[in-house]
Amino acid sequence: MYWLVALMSFAILGLVVTGVALEMRPAGAPLRLPRWAKPAMGTQLLVFIGAQLGLLVLGIDQVFAQESVETIEVLEVSTGMGLAIIGAGIPTALSTIGAGIAVGPIGAASLAAITEKPENLGRTLIYLGLAEGIAIYGLVVSILLLNRI
Repeated sequence: MYWLVALMSFAILGLVVTGVALEMRPAGAPLRLPRWAKPAMGTQLLVFIGAQLGLLVLGIDQVFAQESVETIEVLEVSTGMGLAIIGAGIPTALSTIGAGIAVGPIGAASLAAITEKPENLGRTLIYLGLAEGIAIYGLVVSILLLNRI
């Protein structure tokens, strides 16, 4: 199984290197590939697809190898614990709603500003990032509250 994963990795690496080499050519230069480039990329793509099918066919028996017979302990959740978990989720909910309300007008205004003056793109991205930061702060507060429970 590991040799199929390695084969897929080498095929992907070859395609990525080819793409980077094609992207790094000088601007406006005509595309001149060696005669072997097109068959090599086709071969790499076929090897990748073949390795994927091989993983699917050979790996399916490992997925269904044995059934799990373990018993799962069910933990009782009290009313207080449920309320605590809901209370920990409220900061994330409210902060994402606030971030959505903030991003709407800021995004519309930044698009208008960019169309008039394209060099303001960096500033408008900073304002959008600050508005999105509201949601991240709420998520951090929720994580801190969950660690306290």
